[in-house]
Amino acid sequence: MVDTAGALPDELARLRGAHVLVTGAGISGRALVAPLRDLGAAVTLTDGNADSLRAAGLDLDVPTVTPEGAVAGIDGFSQVVTSPGWRPDSPVLSAAAGAGIPIWGDVEFAWRLDRSGVHGPARDWLVVTGTNGKTTTTSMLESILRAAGIAAVACGNIGLPVTDALRSESPRYTALAVELSSFQLFWAPSVHPAAGAVLNIAEDHLDWHGGMEGYVEAKAQALTGDVGVLGLDDPVAAGLRDRPGIARTVGFRIGVPGVGELGVENGSLVDRAFATDERLADVGDVTPPGPAGLMDALAAAALARSIGVAADAVHEGLRTYQVGPHRAARVAEVGGVTYVDDSKATNPHAARTSLLAHPRVVWIAGGLLKGASVDELVAEVADRLVAAVLFGRDAGQIADALARHAPHVPVHRVEPGHDEHVKSTDAPDAVMARAVRVAADAAHPGDAVLLAPAAASLDMFSDYGHRGRSFAAAVHALADDGAP
Repeated sequence: MVDTAGALPDELARLRGAHVLVTGAGISGRALVAPLRDLGAAVTLTDGNADSLRAAGLDLDVPTVTPEGAVAGIDGFSQVVTSPGWRPDSPVLSAAAGAGIPIWGDVEFAWRLDRSGVHGPARDWLVVTGTNGKTTTTSMLESILRAAGIAAVACGNIGLPVTDALRSESPRYTALAVELSSFQLFWAPSVHPAAGAVLNIAEDHLDWHGGMEGYVEAKAQALTGDVGVLGLDDPVAAGLRDRPGIARTVGFRIGVPGVGELGVENGSLVDRAFATDERLADVGDVTPPGPAGLMDALAAAALARSIGVAADAVHEGLRTYQVGPHRAARVAEVGGVTYVDDSKATNPHAARTSLLAHPRVVWIAGGLLKGASVDELVAEVADRLVAAVLFGRDAGQIADALARHAPHVPVHRVEPGHDEHVKSTDAPDAVMARAVRVAADAAHPGDAVLLAPAAASLDMFSDYGHRGRSFAAAVHALADDGAP
């Protein structure tokens, strides 16, 4: 337990001795147990996955309860802290709301904890959200901040829970590059960062938010701080520019920036928002190359500049940044065909960037579309598709879109129950191996075989990383087999 000497704000002080229910036994939920215990709370954990719940209970030595048990005993709790993926209409959270029990998200709790001073002076929060590019932008931002000599760390949806970043003592971070999903922002109404960026907004998670309006509203929570950074080349994000409640708006664009914007001119990233006209870096300093990488770099630069980071630190941070795995990563060239892993393209908007980067593509796609439509994407990229290899729960929706907008493109379904070579008992890795083999058969020298699923991975794989590793393994096996 931390020694707060009675200095905690009321909303945290009341947790001492209180029974707190944490929903979710994954990374986010597990990370809540220790800081809640630090405050003197009696923590109970719940999760619909019995195996995860059992493992977390044993690992953390924390009481557990099934969701059904939590609903039945909801009156025994005085606070619920939820992992971000739990919808407000889930039975446990509905029961808590109906009983008048406060519900915080994991990021909401972290924000309140940081503002309380339990772990020292409050940090500068620089928030990154958007449908695509969040992780790259957040990682770039971390690199820039560290180049400026700031003790900073990337956290949030990027992998390190914010509470873990707050509890770190060696080093003690003074600035947080916080990637936040729409789920996390929905459950974090109190968060008002030093600066927040909305990179872009396209259809995604519409089933969770009940439609596009709810999704946009959640993303806009990132703009409630001192500076709001907006991607002006994205019409939905740009439309938030005049939103009430934003103290100051800064835009970024891939073209020449106007006053109050960052952009690209004469081969350089230029700042006309935090300076009159300052060159930050060369286009060639940015990895990954191309429009998407440049936009991410501009957003990261804007957030860093908002707290006074110098231009030379922006340049150094971008120059030394290395792109993470499963983001348009070249796996190998086999028989003159290039194999590219963009498993992180978990929605149509993200897949679009990868598909447009290649003139001739054998497209491997499928998974959970989460309510998003692929029609617009297919219509735009139809002229560069050599073939499509589809798997996963929503493969049929992608196949239907291809039939409507690209009827000339051969479509191969590769999944249990749809292909004679893949039996219903096959593991996801076997399905991926078959998909890569089918794609290889359809490709010609000079083509790209591109894993850009346009969909989430959880119907078959443990996460997008598993899906990308499975693809890479299948490609390497293809090369080992001496495939032409």
